[in-house]
Amino acid sequence: MTTIEIVDVVDEARFGLIPPCADPAFDHRTCDYWEDADRGSKARRPNWLPEGAASSVGSAGSVERSSNPFAPPPKRESNPFAPPPKASANPFASAFSTPVRNPFLDNASDPLADNPFAPRRPTRPAIAADAPRKLQLLGRGLGIFGSYAKVLLVDDVPAAYCQFGPLSAYPRALRTRELYPQLPDAPLPAVIACIATTAAARKNGHALRLVAEVCRDLAGRGFAAVETYPEVRAIADATPAARPQFWIRAGFVMAVNDERYPVMRKEL
Repeated sequence: MTTIEIVDVVDEARFGLIPPCADPAFDHRTCDYWEDADRGSKARRPNWLPEGAASSVGSAGSVERSSNPFAPPPKRESNPFAPPPKASANPFASAFSTPVRNPFLDNASDPLADNPFAPRRPTRPAIAADAPRKLQLLGRGLGIFGSYAKVLLVDDVPAAYCQFGPLSAYPRALRTRELYPQLPDAPLPAVIACIATTAAARKNGHALRLVAEVCRDLAGRGFAAVETYPEVRAIADATPAARPQFWIRAGFVMAVNDERYPVMRKEL
């Protein structure tokens, strides 16, 4: 008996379940087409996938040194000809040889004592700083909004992928909506940015099932409507938002009947 499961992409393990695009020139795991309205791309960028590839800059802003056991130790940057630092640039300030003692804090290096009467804030989920760049984009609102993507599994094999979220998370969607002043300004809709099924799993209704679950989830998060922006003339494997006919089958209506970039909308 076939087992179907839909999971949220909230960590690196789930991120690894995202299936490949039907067109090998694209990759869901490195696509920022909707997140970056100016330079976003659907192209496959393998350098985004290794951990730590997003940034090789240390916390101090300098590039981390390689761990070469034969390299000499780094020299300390000290100028023997530089004048000693001034104790204070304020002529009215008193010069202290030792830091001022706070009588209410015995040891300044110790962490502040916990307040037993203050309510404890729950720890919000977050994506690691060295995670793949796309996962960081998907996890931007994890602690407030929730997940931005879901994967449908058929017998534990990834078969379909859907990316969604609030309108504010996708600048390209905001720019698209600006072209159509007839769209309602309030309440602002959620957005489905991408829906895709693997070639082997097509014609089984998996994408429709996944969209239905995303819509149910978005309604539970308080959204009154959801929109998507398909590209009519795009090749089937090259468009992240399917075709208008698919969205009509999913219960959407054509809010803007544009010959190139229609707007599909569903009231939740």
